[in-house]
Amino acid sequence: MTSNIEFSKMDMKKRIHLELRNRTPSDVKELVLDNCRSNEGKIEGLTDEFEELEFLSTINVGLTSVANLPKLNKLKKLELSDNRISGGLEVLAEKCPNLTHLNLSGNKIKDLSTIEPLKKLESLKSLDLFNCEVTNLNDYRENVFKLLPQLTYLDGYDKEDKEAPDSDAEAYVEGLDDDEDDEDEGEEEEEEDISGEEEEEEELNDGEVDDEEDLEEERGQKRKRELDEEGEEDDD
Repeated sequence: MTSNIEFSKMDMKKRIHLELRNRTPSDVKELVLDNCRSNEGKIEGLTDEFEELEFLSTINVGLTSVANLPKLNKLKKLELSDNRISGGLEVLAEKCPNLTHLNLSGNKIKDLSTIEPLKKLESLKSLDLFNCEVTNLNDYRENVFKLLPQLTYLDGYDKEDKEAPDSDAEAYVEGLDDDEDDEDEGEEEEEEDISGEEEEEEELNDGEVDDEEDLEEERGQKRKRELDEEGEEDDD
C-alpha cells in the first residue's frame, strides 16, 4: 500500500490518475486527494468529466485558491481543511451549487466578508471553520448563523450548541454504502436463486432415489414370493 509520505510527494494530476484505478472520471463518486502537492496552490487535473462526483477531499495540499474547481453539479461534500485559502469562495456557488457540507478549517479566513458568498449555497447545511482567524471575532457563531441562515451546523454544533449527530457528518458515506448494499443485495438474490435451483435438483434426485428404492423393494418381494411358491411345489 502506498504510504502518505509517498502521496505527499506526488502532484495532484498524478494522484488523480492513480485514484481513478482504470475507471473513467464519470464513474467516480468519491475522490480523496489528501496530502498530495498542488502546483502554485491551485487545483489541477480535475475536470468537469467528474460529473458524478459527490465527495471531494483535498486536505493539506497547499491550496491558496479554489478558482480552478471544475463544474461539479452533484458535489455534496467538499473537504478543504489545512490549506492556505484566504478568499475567492464565490466560485463555490457557481461550480458546486448543491454543496451540503463544506470544511474550511485550518485556512487563512479572517473575516465574515470572506464567507459571505456562501449565502448562495442554498443547500449548505454544515460549515467548519475550526482554526481559522474568523473564529476569534466577537459573537462569531451568532453572526455566521445570521449571515448564512441556511446553515444547521457550524463547527459541528447547531444554534442551540447541540452537537451534530455522527449520522449527519457521515451522511454522504452512508449514501455510498447504501449503493454498495444494493449491489450486495443483488448478488445475494442471485445466490438465493442459484441455491433454490440446487435445492430443487436435490429434491428431484432424492425423488429418483426413493423411486429406485421402491422398485428394488418390489423386486425383492416378488423374488421372495417366487421362492416361496417354488418351496411349496417342492413340498408337494
